[in-house]
Amino acid sequence: MDGRIARMHGIERRQIDDAWQRIESWLGRHAPATVANLLPGASEHELDELQAALGVRLPVGLRALWSRRAGAGPDPMPGFMPAGSALMPFEAVRRVYETYMVLLRRDEEAQRRKGATREIPLWRASWIPFASLDADALSGLCVDAETGRIWSWCEYEERGIPFESLTDYLEEMADVLDVPELAKEAGVGLMNGFLVWGTPQDETERAAWEPLAG
Repeated sequence: MDGRIARMHGIERRQIDDAWQRIESWLGRHAPATVANLLPGASEHELDELQAALGVRLPVGLRALWSRRAGAGPDPMPGFMPAGSALMPFEAVRRVYETYMVLLRRDEEAQRRKGATREIPLWRASWIPFASLDADALSGLCVDAETGRIWSWCEYEERGIPFESLTDYLEEMADVLDVPELAKEAGVGLMNGFLVWGTPQDETERAAWEPLAG
């Protein structure tokens, strides 16, 4: 690795660390239930094991994030991050990645038989899931290890790029929590000590939900 790339990686790690520090500091003051359900950070050995299991080099930003918090615990947890997502534990990361790699190979074979090519792929080997949008991880967000962009996936064939990078994703979250006007626009609130990104659809949960900014 040359010096320029090393400096860029160092900048990215600091940006991720700074954004997450802002986020967790806010959570500690206002959403203790969310903090209590976050898993400890992963060790370098655990990160290397996950990298070997996936067969894809983990981006610097993901390693920085996961070294602080390696997902959320097993208890049901509201989506506390942008787009209503929550950090996935490594077990779920591996399961989702392996499932979609199987689907990718099947889809590529089906496309070859038809002589067709998808404009937007069903999945890519470089996509590393890190946040789920539902309890069963049928939809969520992944980081493209080649480009750094965040892609959204779901059980259907809809794919998109809601964020240009993991840094953008976390910095936007930190900014929304710090600025009441942004929190109001994003519909962010608290429910029983949890941070909830977006108004709950369930009527009982909605009754317990309070917006951060009235």
